Amino acid sequence: MTTPRNIIVAPSILAGDFGNFARDAQRVEQGGGDWLHCDVMDGHYVPNITFGPDTIAAFRKATKLPLDVHLMIERPDQYAERFMDAGADHLIVHLEAAHDVAKTLAQIRVRGKSAGLAINPATPAEKVLPFLGQIDELLLMTVHPGFGGQAFLPEILPKIRALRSAAAGDLPIIVDGGINPETGRQCVEAGANVLVAGNSLFRHKALNLTEAIAELRGHATNQD
Repeated sequence: MTTPRNIIVAPSILAGDFGNFARDAQRVEQGGGDWLHCDVMDGHYVPNITFGPDTIAAFRKATKLPLDVHLMIERPDQYAERFMDAGADHLIVHLEAAHDVAKTLAQIRVRGKSAGLAINPATPAEKVLPFLGQIDELLLMTVHPGFGGQAFLPEILPKIRALRSAAAGDLPIIVDGGINPETGRQCVEAGANVLVAGNSLFRHKALNLTEAIAELRGHATNQD
């Protein structure tokens, strides 16, 4: 079980204003976000296209926050260097993509970056176990990847518990998809300590971004 001081909120810029990405990256920093989460989609691994290295470079200029870059792409090994050159601090690759997972993780770590591994809802927790000693963060998709705004899948909660039990120390376990104050609390109780949230932060009807980040963090840690 994680403690309140361990909880990291990583707003997903994909839910921001595409015409004002730099402004929104700065809003995340000013509003109390810990990381800026960047979902990169290639139209092959997932049926959507978002942005590439040049956009990551623009985010790097706009904010001092760590850039948590999630590569939802078919060949992360072929593009990892470009995203690291663009300013990614953390680079997350999918276990299910078409690459040598261990080799790609090593490629990221040799650059001094945080190497992350992501898994989709259908992937069993057991598939992650051989890589636990090779990663700096673990991301569990709590929706089916490709589009924002989907409903949280509660059947992922046992997988979070299993991987928190298996992981050594305080490995960051990230949850991504359908995260709001209530589902964030459920994930934290299961053992997650990094909350990626998009629509519930950027498109909150009642609160501004600063207040929405505080609400997510407070509710997830039973401090509201």
